Amino acid sequence: MWNKVNTFLNCVIGAFTGVFIAESIWTYRDYRIHPQIYAVMSAPWYTSVLLFGIITAVIVLTAVMIKFLIRKKVSRGPGKKGSR
Repeated sequence: MWNKVNTFLNCVIGAFTGVFIAESIWTYRDYRIHPQIYAVMSAPWYTSVLLFGIITAVIVLTAVMIKFLIRKKVSRGPGKKGSR
């Protein structure tokens, strides 16, 4: 069971990180090709990159915390009691 959850969480982390990197590169490329479009906007061109970066960081940190909690629970074993 742990291996399936671990694999799924690794896929989530990798997918969101990959999409963030690709979207950042695409936004920068579009900014370099069409600077006039971004000059009209009131926000800087990298605002969407920052917003998506924050969302990606929250999702990745949540997945890492879930992995940590499950690993801690699995390493404790069924018969062992944890200290509170």
